[in-house]
Amino acid sequence: MEEKIPLAGLMPQEICDSLGLSPPFRGKQIFRWISRGAEDFDQMSDIDKSTRAELKARASLRSSSVSKVLKDTDGTIKLQITLYDGRAIETVLLTDRDGRKTACVSCQAGCAMGCAFCMTGRLGLGRNLSAGEIVEEFLFLEKEAGTLDNIVFMGMGEPLHNLPQIRKAVEILTSKEGRALSSRRMTLSTCGIISGIYDLADNGPASIRLAVSLTTADPELRERLMPAAKGNPLPELRSAIEYYIQKTGRRVTLEAALLSGQNTSERSAGRLVEFARGMDVNINLIPWNPVEGLDFSTPGSAECRNFMRILEKAGLNVSLRTRRGAGIGGACGQLGKS
Repeated sequence: MEEKIPLAGLMPQEICDSLGLSPPFRGKQIFRWISRGAEDFDQMSDIDKSTRAELKARASLRSSSVSKVLKDTDGTIKLQITLYDGRAIETVLLTDRDGRKTACVSCQAGCAMGCAFCMTGRLGLGRNLSAGEIVEEFLFLEKEAGTLDNIVFMGMGEPLHNLPQIRKAVEILTSKEGRALSSRRMTLSTCGIISGIYDLADNGPASIRLAVSLTTADPELRERLMPAAKGNPLPELRSAIEYYIQKTGRRVTLEAALLSGQNTSERSAGRLVEFARGMDVNINLIPWNPVEGLDFSTPGSAECRNFMRILEKAGLNVSLRTRRGAGIGGACGQLGKS
């Protein structure tokens, strides 16, 4: 039996080409319905019944399915999603104090980076997600929570190791024929893949924001906590970030997961000041979210404030992230925890 063609990862003309549809506006109609969250071809009321019957026989609107919905008291929603091949991923909806809704989507099933403080890093890499699977995460979250304002590629996996599919997902989500989400409302978070940062700066997606999970500017500690740092050393990483800022004119966010007694000392703060000084960056401090089986501790409020104060005194722009979603294993570093 011929496998059905999943449509969520296709642009209007690609829909026509893959199904042999004509006239060309058919692809635009289908694309628009998908962007609105249609889950059945019968919802496409401006398409005749015979064409809808053909679409049902040959195509699918989604290749993945939601297997579980988890909701935290702080408004965070985590979806556990089963992919067509049986692999599982998670995606999260975050709502800030002003009511803005952000989709935190995964780009890989699992992750190969092996960061010592991250649940996803313990899973290893299953595979890259397709653009359609990434788009489906966003559509599933919009079904649960209504219209979303932002999207961040910082769920499961390393986005810069799946940049072609992220580019395609961005093309689909920003298309004026469909969802028309602004790329300025998108952020990509990397553990610091230098070649990928240059690629992103040179080839886009245009206007997307960059966040770099730095964690520490102590090279030896960073290599212990983040094995990928061995092939992406701090001096070269700093040069790549400077290049991105110069090429795009956009400020970069440096993220630091704070681990009590590990990277919160005055010395660690000083190293971070040295790394960030002279660059157009924001620093986002993230108190570590507990993961069962990992031997780290979350810093207390005084430890976080003292670290933050040193950075602010040096004239850096610093924010301390409010923990959200920890009750359902949906906070930063917890994805893959059911």
